[in-house]
Amino acid sequence: MSSLVFAHTRYLVIEQLRVPIGLLASSLFPAISMVAFVVPFAGQDPKAATMAAGAMMFFGAMSAGLIGLSISVSQDREQPWNPYLRTLPAGPLPRFAGRILSALAVMLVSVIPVLLVAAFLTEATITPVKLLLGLGALVVGVVPFMLMGLLLGFLLSSKAAMAVSQVLFFPMAILGGLLLPPPILPDFIQVVSPYVPTRGAAELMWWATSDSSPDTVALVMLAAWTVVVAVAAGWAYRRDEGRRFS
Repeated sequence: MSSLVFAHTRYLVIEQLRVPIGLLASSLFPAISMVAFVVPFAGQDPKAATMAAGAMMFFGAMSAGLIGLSISVSQDREQPWNPYLRTLPAGPLPRFAGRILSALAVMLVSVIPVLLVAAFLTEATITPVKLLLGLGALVVGVVPFMLMGLLLGFLLSSKAAMAVSQVLFFPMAILGGLLLPPPILPDFIQVVSPYVPTRGAAELMWWATSDSSPDTVALVMLAAWTVVVAVAAGWAYRRDEGRRFS
């Protein structure tokens, strides 16, 4: 089984590298945002720059998980190769695991430009241990968005998945405090923010990288979102399989 998972992961990573526009978008946009908004306004404040770098890292990872997975899964469903794969006796696990692992690889690559900007253009500080903790928090925090991408990919056509994932992406980023620090958000957004999964993921990143105290409600809601979206993604997969192969 592990060899099948590796084969699917390798195939999907190569497929991504052949059309690297998604990787470039998820890598460069957060780094450009860092240069434009963080470096001139918070670059000289070590804690603020570190927290902003964590938010921008998650911004890129979220893009790869939500938008990237929703589009790739929906496009796969429209290709004749995908129904053939579903007839093979290995089952869905190797394909699912390969897709998740390849998406994680893309996410980890996408954070490199942000790290470079933070290291060379700001006063952000972090130890190797905290960097590893931050990457672990990134992986944990992005899980519900990967599941959300799978859900949209199994429910919608590729054009619809592209539109819906982008419509969801930016409001969640704003409500979660990824683009502006939560304390300066409008009051009505501060009320809603802890219940959005992006806020929980951001709180986890900030706790891991800058010793800030996480918001308990936001972390509980992140866990709740993960469970709910996992159930929904499983239902969407079974629904798609029943409609296409029964």
